[in-house]
Amino acid sequence: MKRARTFGIAIGAALLLALTAFTGYWIGQRQEHVAPTAPTTQSEVAPKPEPKVLYWYDPMYPDKRFDKPGKSPFMDMMLVPRYADEEGDDQGEGVRVNPRLAQNLGIRLARAELGSLARAVDTVGSVQADETRVVSVQSRSAGWVESLRVRSLNERVRRGQLLAHIYSPDVLAAQEEYLLLARGVAGAADADLTAAARQRLSLLGLSGAQIAALERGGPAQRAVAVHAPADGIVSELGAREGAQVSPGMTLFSLLDLSSVWVVAEVPERQISGVAIGAAVQATLSAYPGDSFAGKVEYIYPGVSSETRSVRVRASLNNKDWKLKPGMVARVRVHGATAIERVLVPREALIRTGQRNVVIVAEAGGAFRPAEVNVGAESDGKTEILAGLQSGEQVVVSGQFLIDSEANLRSVLARLSAVPSGTAMGADTAASDGTHGNSGGAAQDARDSATHYAEGVVESVDRQEAEIVIAHGPFETLRMPAMTMGFAAGDPAMLSAVTPGQRVRFGIRRDSQGRFVIAEMAPAGSANAAPSPGGTQR
Repeated sequence: MKRARTFGIAIGAALLLALTAFTGYWIGQRQEHVAPTAPTTQSEVAPKPEPKVLYWYDPMYPDKRFDKPGKSPFMDMMLVPRYADEEGDDQGEGVRVNPRLAQNLGIRLARAELGSLARAVDTVGSVQADETRVVSVQSRSAGWVESLRVRSLNERVRRGQLLAHIYSPDVLAAQEEYLLLARGVAGAADADLTAAARQRLSLLGLSGAQIAALERGGPAQRAVAVHAPADGIVSELGAREGAQVSPGMTLFSLLDLSSVWVVAEVPERQISGVAIGAAVQATLSAYPGDSFAGKVEYIYPGVSSETRSVRVRASLNNKDWKLKPGMVARVRVHGATAIERVLVPREALIRTGQRNVVIVAEAGGAFRPAEVNVGAESDGKTEILAGLQSGEQVVVSGQFLIDSEANLRSVLARLSAVPSGTAMGADTAASDGTHGNSGGAAQDARDSATHYAEGVVESVDRQEAEIVIAHGPFETLRMPAMTMGFAAGDPAMLSAVTPGQRVRFGIRRDSQGRFVIAEMAPAGSANAAPSPGGTQR
């Protein structure tokens, strides 16, 4: 028993020694294959420090600085940090945006490319009656209406349909005179006199068929039948049964609707792309999927002072009478293809009313505003005539924030420097919405006031009750010129303005803190809002 225990202890010791030797061999082999490394220092393993935040600001009010993050007291958005490396990298009138900040702001880029626009103008128009297809039926002699077969307006009639019977003593006497001459009574059968009598019947309104009936020996008709000279609807009814008629009196007006006009409102800035003979396509909500083709027949000579648009008229085939006068149509006027130019997305433009600007993206997150000359617009693209090269990248989302920041930098560079601690302590509001004594009173005054500016209506969204305006600066808000949408305070404003119209308007905060349009009038009118510099309680 003792010998077996001794033998087990010896076996265990041998296994332990073997395991220890194998472990040492494996470690030695691994160290031979690993290159020696120099000792690391604390600075090499330490993470890169975060950039220093100088202050926080509202992009809509970049001149106001805050000493901690939070929600802006001016707009419904969070404050944005300004880093120390951003302050030192800005050059001239451009700005440099941290990539993380650019992502948070939703900044998107698009490349300017060479291309040509098909000069198509999309607008709205109305269906109107073709004034050249109105036929008037008048009385050529005095008499009375003995019977009336068409008694109501807008009744549809066919060519040759009986409209009324008219008794006229003059017409009756002329018929009897012609019969006497034609039958040779009392030796009066003279060819010239007979021809003159026949001509008189024609001038009194008798048709060729009615005169032929007399020539065949028919008796003189006491009441002469009046027939429709063309297809159409009765647009005017001047006859009543038993009423007396006089020469030149309109009995019926017939309107032929087999062809109608569509009159489109083309914005003044796009009228150069419209010419006589240009193809036109009209679509109506009443007939989804149907398209009505025509050509431009006439361009009206005047420009509307209210909508700044030119009326263009086209003729459309309406043989099935689907199109009704008064219907509203969406109209596309096709023009000739323009020459090749630099094209950018339409949303990349910042329109101030005095200049057009795009924000050009450069290397290293730098952006600079570039003033450009614009040409025609079509299919969401805008021609750039000067100020931008093909291949350059432009900002199509968030550009107004960069433009306002660039303008602010150029202004602040000319002002006297104020210590940042003093500015944040005395003239700014805390991020939780509290104000200093003077700053809070000034902000409360701005919140209850109406602020005015002038601009051009870009689009009207009746479903969202929003009007997008490329406006000038709001001086009392210190808001720079930009293009942005405002909610309409009164729904009637949505139908009172059209795209392309220049307006003067006032905005005011509502109960939710949003800016809504409180007043609006065409620029230069007697009812226009006060000058942009003024405010109103």
